[in-house]
Amino acid sequence: MLNNIHLWIGAYLRQRVTRCPLPLPPPTKGGGSTTHIIFSIVDHFEPRWGGVARDTEIERTERFLSSYGALVQKHRDPSGVPPKYSFFYPIDEYTKECVDRVADFCRKGFGEVEVHLHHKDDTEATLRQKLLHAVDVYTSHGLLNTHKKTGLTQYGFIHGNWSLCNSRADGKWCGVNEELRVLRETGCYADFTLPSAPSDTQTSKINSIYYAKNTTAPRSHDRGVDVAAGKAPSGDLMIIQGPLMLNWHDRKIENGALMGNNPVTPRRVRLWVDAGVHVAGRPQWLFIKIHNHGCQGDHLTDGFFDGLDRMFTHLEKGYNDGKNFRLHYVTSREMYNMIRAAEEGKDGDPSQYRDHVLLSNVKKT
Repeated sequence: MLNNIHLWIGAYLRQRVTRCPLPLPPPTKGGGSTTHIIFSIVDHFEPRWGGVARDTEIERTERFLSSYGALVQKHRDPSGVPPKYSFFYPIDEYTKECVDRVADFCRKGFGEVEVHLHHKDDTEATLRQKLLHAVDVYTSHGLLNTHKKTGLTQYGFIHGNWSLCNSRADGKWCGVNEELRVLRETGCYADFTLPSAPSDTQTSKINSIYYAKNTTAPRSHDRGVDVAAGKAPSGDLMIIQGPLMLNWHDRKIENGALMGNNPVTPRRVRLWVDAGVHVAGRPQWLFIKIHNHGCQGDHLTDGFFDGLDRMFTHLEKGYNDGKNFRLHYVTSREMYNMIRAAEEGKDGDPSQYRDHVLLSNVKKT
């Protein structure tokens, strides 16, 4: 698990000096200002994983949606919002029957759909064609998002095989050095791929929300300018990272992955908080983006969903006392909207900014 740690260990050590851990719950007397925990699950949702037959693909989708839907009925944040789910559905594995089922689930208020893509040996032109095709397909299902001012369709993105901006050392699973620009020009509002450790695609910049500037070289997003309160956007695409920490107790890398063989524990949740992902100048709004590969391997077991149940319970009890901590369940779009609000200098309760810039196309039933 320590493969390629040289790519990011310097940034990690610097952050551990500059980012002071927050007080552990339960709240201490005297309090201080409330820290808002803005929590999102982004799923590389791949029911076709392993090249299974269509019937199996549909059965996996139905099983996941049924199990997750039953689970979240028991959980709410202080605003009455259930744990939201962001389905980054791979357009290269599109099956209408599965997307129809996911769309119906989203219309019940439990999530939203964004774009996922596995691709290789592409040019700018072929990549653009694939992304615009994804936009057309998913909007035909009543999915994706609309910019409030421009009326244009927008989408969040996760790159298959972690290879954003041609970042693999062997050059596989992308091919387009100028991917950031193509994403922006086709309507991408932010990338949610990272962290990718222990892959060699991991950036040197970690635990950050930043703007990356497109170049003609691979790995344009390796560095960038932090999103900051009161500062205008700078760059081609916003990169929203999840936590990347060292779990000294368990001798593991903590990369925010929800895995059946790596159950969520209070210690892991604490590391997500301590990663301190925030907009510069708004340290009281912490953004925790956890990722999953739904419908793969051991993710479709009762034990896996029981683990999610315990995770939500711990968040609601340990990080939601209303004084030191307040919890907010969000989709990736809502997280982006809150980030943009912080960037514009907004403060207070971030839940009021769920629809700040982008509106979901999903019509709730």
